Amino acid sequence: MAYDEQLAGRVREALAPEGPADERTMFGGLAFMVDGHMTVCVSGSGGLMVRVTDAERAGLLEHDHVEPMVMGGRTSRTWVRVSVDGVADDEALDRWVARGVAVVRTLPPKG
Repeated sequence: MAYDEQLAGRVREALAPEGPADERTMFGGLAFMVDGHMTVCVSGSGGLMVRVTDAERAGLLEHDHVEPMVMGGRTSRTWVRVSVDGVADDEALDRWVARGVAVVRTLPPKG
């Protein structure tokens, strides 16, 4: 399944105030890179994958429309999946994108 182009456009708009974000197709979706780090990804399976901290992950999984991100049979400690319903309105999407950006802003930029 191809990723949702409309959701990708909404992510672009949400990221615009952060400055340029690189886009890369990967994992069947479209990943958005900030400072060289993958921040969010419009999933080919629907919805959004969001970078989070290990410390906040458990609490986020208690929210509606949020589940663990599993890839290759392994559950990520620093990514969650947010369903389409969880990013249905722009305010919710903006919060998730901002969360991913906040995490990568704590990391050293990649060249």
